[in-house]
Amino acid sequence: MHMSDALWGLPDPISQAEFYADVPTKRAIAWVIDTLLILAIVILLSLLTVGIGFFFFGFLLLAVGFIYRTVTLANSSATPGMRLTAIEFRTHRGERLDLPMAVLHTLGFTVSVAMVLPQIASIILMLTTPRGQGLSDMVLGTAAVNRNARS
Repeated sequence: MHMSDALWGLPDPISQAEFYADVPTKRAIAWVIDTLLILAIVILLSLLTVGIGFFFFGFLLLAVGFIYRTVTLANSSATPGMRLTAIEFRTHRGERLDLPMAVLHTLGFTVSVAMVLPQIASIILMLTTPRGQGLSDMVLGTAAVNRNARS
């Protein structure tokens, strides 16, 4: 174990690999589920506004997605898609995300999704780093872990 790893409250990716098993795949599945849920909410909102929402569809996707991710991460450290795939985010201290950290994580996610290069970098990092961390995770010191692996 490296000295820097001893400072982390996250599980060690070598001795506790079960915490990170299949996490990149689960994150991709969770992303699809969450995106479909956000899309459904935005379509419903657009219909409830008698179609006016369709004129602001892009803005609504951005706003609803930001609120959806922030609120669900702050409440349970996982979005509904993440809960379905049995993963959750933890801070570098091993704690669940609080509201400020959920806002920062959502902001980082939103910025990386909005630009091609950060999104590609994030995907590559998730597939190659020991903890499966994306760009936002690396900056904030967070990681997605398997819930059922908790001790």
